[in-house]
Amino acid sequence: MEQILDRVLPGWRSSVPVHKSNRWLQYREAAQRADVVLVREAKVRENLGENAPQISAAAMHPWAWDGAKALWQSGHFREAVTAAARKVNAETQNRVGRRDASETALFRSVFSKDDPKPGQPRLRLMADDGSDTFRSVHRGAMAFAEGCYAGLRNPNSHEDGLPELPEHEALEQLAAFSVLARWVDGATVSA
Repeated sequence: MEQILDRVLPGWRSSVPVHKSNRWLQYREAAQRADVVLVREAKVRENLGENAPQISAAAMHPWAWDGAKALWQSGHFREAVTAAARKVNAETQNRVGRRDASETALFRSVFSKDDPKPGQPRLRLMADDGSDTFRSVHRGAMAFAEGCYAGLRNPNSHEDGLPELPEHEALEQLAAFSVLARWVDGATVSA
């Protein structure tokens, strides 16, 4: 319940009075306030046309969310995204049985349109029918993975003094690693 209240009413612990004789009264009052906030937000979305789809981290690919969950729940969003990136990298290495390459080099290799080589299997998102679509899909996956690691994971991991990511920006970054994880997990290994 406290986690829900923290999300709906940040600062409720200090804004809702503590009743010394019965601490449950604070929870009850906080829950009532949270209910009002949730109902009001739903009415605003409904009446002002902001009833847009929402994304849930729990619905993301498990490699991304499981890697990030503990850090996310403690408010360390930048570190959570980095942890998700590490988990996706590790699971990709497991999927293709490689430890000699990681991150950008790994994804360049596994999504390469070239035939597999000994010790360098490929991930196929679709059958190689010689089409432009096959080439495009794999080139896109390779570029997307490189963007995830070069543009998201590297700055998050290597730049000192960066401010904490706002939660919505971190969620967008986490979603990128979820997409990559889904592609890797759903691909066929070609050895």
